[in-house]
Amino acid sequence: MVRLLGPQDRLLTTVEKQFPLVTVLVRGNDITLTGDPDQVDAARRLVEELLLMVRDGRDLTQTEVATSARILENDRSTSPAELLSQAIVTARGKSVRPKTLGQKDYVDAIDENTIVFGIGPAGTGKTYLAMAKAVQALQRKEVERIILTRPAVEAGERLGYLPGTLTDKIDPYLRPLYDALNEMMDPEIVPKLLAAGTIEVAPLAYMRGRTLNNSFIVLDEAQNTTPEQMKMFLTRLGFGSKMVVTGDITQVDLPTGTSGLQVVSRILDRLDDIHFATLTSADVVRHTLVGLIVDAYTKYDQVQMAQKQNPGYRGDDTTSDRDRRYNRSKR
Repeated sequence: MVRLLGPQDRLLTTVEKQFPLVTVLVRGNDITLTGDPDQVDAARRLVEELLLMVRDGRDLTQTEVATSARILENDRSTSPAELLSQAIVTARGKSVRPKTLGQKDYVDAIDENTIVFGIGPAGTGKTYLAMAKAVQALQRKEVERIILTRPAVEAGERLGYLPGTLTDKIDPYLRPLYDALNEMMDPEIVPKLLAAGTIEVAPLAYMRGRTLNNSFIVLDEAQNTTPEQMKMFLTRLGFGSKMVVTGDITQVDLPTGTSGLQVVSRILDRLDDIHFATLTSADVVRHTLVGLIVDAYTKYDQVQMAQKQNPGYRGDDTTSDRDRRYNRSKR
């Protein structure tokens, strides 16, 4: 019951938010649902699915509760416990698995296609799930090595000349990939695999001129590639290999020019064995505020774009009272 309700009854609160016409009462090991008959029936089905997940050893999150409710709302015959139960890899007692429908479709697309583009906002698990699939493929001996790469582009800051060797200079850009590796594999094994070349973490510039056979290749932060770099990377594909390209087209850090990730979808979207998976704020698995922040920025960007196309367009007035008072005082 403690695992079902969550810390400070957070999961119970999430269930109540999904069904506002239902009152949930918990006494000991008994849960009582009262209220609107249709919503009570839906809430009962949700609680039963959550119980199945808990009995399977799952540590539930608020995201999984909300996702399970959406799955049942769209298709009562589908079981969220079965749909979201597939563990990709397990390390140190922790399983990595998709937690939303969008993530499940993304993971399935990686299994079914040679090249997959995972496009979506921060926190949707684009890179994390791609890394998990890479580790899984290596453990199953489906590939001989993992190659992880990303462009070394500063995120709006000038870091200057970093001290140390070339490895020391590029490591800060590749640190997120190392962190994910250490979470999914034994930290003692990772250095050995890196030294043997079984796992390679390198900046995108190192890919030029290579043919990557029998490899699982992940390109992270692809929104910071130029169209020329994207073409160069994709044409490295060799026999027996898979590629996953991840990025967020709303967070481009290129100083000038067009993002290769924005262009590639218009060029390759009709080719077989290439899939574009789009994740949204509904797939965010970080703090619940992250999804709200993503939605707020998306709305703001839409208004800004509309104003550029139509200077008279105002959209929703997002100016705060404090800003309005400040503007009046300036006048």
